[in-house]
Amino acid sequence: MAHVLVVDDETSIRDAIRQILEYEGHDVAVAEDGMDALDRYAERRPDLTFLDVKMPGLDGLEVLSRVRENDPSALVVMISGHGTIETAVDATRAGAFDFLQKPLDSDRLLVTLRNALQMRGLSERVQRLREEVEARHEIVGSSREIQQVLERVERVAPTGARVLVTGENGTGKELVARAIHRLSSRSSGPFVEVNCAAIPGELIESELFGHLEGSFTGAVADRAGRFEQADGGTLFLDEVGDMSLDAQAKVLRALEQGVVTRVGGGRAIEVDVRVVAATNKELTEEIEAGRFREDLYYRLNVVPIHVPPLRDRRSDIPMLVHHFSTLAVGGRGPSRDFSDDAVERLRELPWPGNVRELRNTVERLTILADGVRVEASDVDRLAGSGDGAADTGFTDVGTFAEFKERAERSFILHKLREYDWNVSETSRQLDMPRSNLYKKIEKYGLARED
Repeated sequence: MAHVLVVDDETSIRDAIRQILEYEGHDVAVAEDGMDALDRYAERRPDLTFLDVKMPGLDGLEVLSRVRENDPSALVVMISGHGTIETAVDATRAGAFDFLQKPLDSDRLLVTLRNALQMRGLSERVQRLREEVEARHEIVGSSREIQQVLERVERVAPTGARVLVTGENGTGKELVARAIHRLSSRSSGPFVEVNCAAIPGELIESELFGHLEGSFTGAVADRAGRFEQADGGTLFLDEVGDMSLDAQAKVLRALEQGVVTRVGGGRAIEVDVRVVAATNKELTEEIEAGRFREDLYYRLNVVPIHVPPLRDRRSDIPMLVHHFSTLAVGGRGPSRDFSDDAVERLRELPWPGNVRELRNTVERLTILADGVRVEASDVDRLAGSGDGAADTGFTDVGTFAEFKERAERSFILHKLREYDWNVSETSRQLDMPRSNLYKKIEKYGLARED
């Protein structure tokens, strides 16, 4: 059932529309002039308004303008017995959803109503999705350390300057990049993310700059790279310290000249992109080792932002626990309570995986804890690993072989969490063939908690 407002100075037309809509099961209110319409709209906030153009006093276009000024999401269908193209254009420019001519056809009236309600439902779903996405990318905390990060984000976001975000894995570097984009003049443009550590070195140039069909084995069609996809928006180069030197040279050219060239092509393509880069490495050491270009470092590091590890902002853990427990239920009910002892126990843990590890742990506790609320005993039982077994305390095993297996399992699980279960990156950091790592994961029955 929809709530509909019908505005027309002719009683016969108001009654006819009301009868048609009420027969279809909708709730209908009527108004006989512009001032009456504004009062009724403010009272009812209808899902849809049918509004006559020509009325004594305030005409329909003026009413439309005032309604949209107070409620930008208002859906209004203009109706007129003297409709012209010019009037329809004026109504559309003023924000009308549709324009109908008298005498009204009942089928056209109902189709317009259905289309408008579908539009409202879609808009509401999009808004809910946007709010959910923003909640998942919200930077939570009141500590001095995180407030300094937020203050710098607010200052640099509107400027368009390039930013280099540093910090350990799992601290929330991507959240900082998204906040910079959201607060910038490019917020309506795309936010495109590239994880430089997750892309094989031989494919990173194609990923960033695109390629032409046939330029290499597997290039079956022309493809735009991430720079082109981010045109007018923000390109987030995550783990930029893992990029090859050849790719670094091309990124430097793109930043200096504002152009990219697809792999296999020769035409320069102009791009308007703001680059935000992030790394967990110390780039000055990478420069000294010859693995990172110094000129690119200075291009990227216009404004540095360091995201502190969770161990340096433990006062934020209670807020983060509440935030993540709310996200864990996904709007399907109230967030699950954590006792003070449980929160304190979480504050005491080392959190080598930082905020990402805390989030996974809170979600696991929210789902698997037995009681009405999460207690300290649940933290002791479930915060160690995905299957509830602790990752420490190996001295209760019977043989040295059992000890080695348990220690190996714990170490591999820790590293997988640290690198967000990116098997390629984890195997690289462990200097272990990827096939061997997959065998270890299968052997120990390891699985990502979320």
